[in-house]
Amino acid sequence: MAVYGQKVDKISPDSPQYVYEQLAAIIEQKIRSGKYLPGTRLPGELTMTHEYKVGPGTVRRALDILRDRGLVVTVRARGSFVVNPLPPSENPQPSS
Repeated sequence: MAVYGQKVDKISPDSPQYVYEQLAAIIEQKIRSGKYLPGTRLPGELTMTHEYKVGPGTVRRALDILRDRGLVVTVRARGSFVVNPLPPSENPQPSS
């Protein structure tokens, strides 16, 4: 899982985190930042494999993590969608 406030935008082969965990953190960040709005369909598996240069199994495992966190739902033959409403973040932003 990404450290809150730390921008994660690409996969690092040198990271101690598994690639699928890094990908899940990247997608979660895009969901929480509003790039992927609630109700929006996420890019397809093939698109993500090309965009992040990972295998389809990596994309599936990342989506499994996001489903377990309650951030996305997957509809067979339709794709994965951001849930509406979003669950609260596990790492709330500290007050200023």
